[in-house]
Amino acid sequence: MAKLKKEKVKESIISALFGVFIFSIIILFTLYFLLEQKPFVGLVLLVFGIILIAILKIFGRKIKPLIPDLIFGFIDGTLMTILALIGASFAGVLGAVVGGAVGNVITDGVGGAFEGKLAENLRKKGIRQERTAISVALAKMSGVLLGVGIVLAIAWGIMSWF
Repeated sequence: MAKLKKEKVKESIISALFGVFIFSIIILFTLYFLLEQKPFVGLVLLVFGIILIAILKIFGRKIKPLIPDLIFGFIDGTLMTILALIGASFAGVLGAVVGGAVGNVITDGVGGAFEGKLAENLRKKGIRQERTAISVALAKMSGVLLGVGIVLAIAWGIMSWF
């Protein structure tokens, strides 16, 4: 592991996309088998978000420079999921799609504002931006998974009471 930290691993957009694809397949297959267990879906997504952070740490990435990406993903996933759930409650599947799509536009803007401000603050504090395609992708995925996981755990947890 120490050797990995010292060596600069050459990363390409292809390796980043491959990593995102593989992890996405794992998430989709896991959720396919758990979808009937709604209260657990949010918790599983939270665990996947934590696993991605652990993977970044295992491969020697510093988390602090990735905080803007984590926050962007968290805001993006949280607000988009809330808007998709609201849309679904008003108009079913179509409402969920429209709510998610419009929510994505809004959350990209809001999340981007927070991401940019946090990145500026890190630069002012002298924290180097060691962002690569794979680290940014996994950090944003982690943030989204954490945000979505929290919203679904709360939403389906509350809905199971009724």
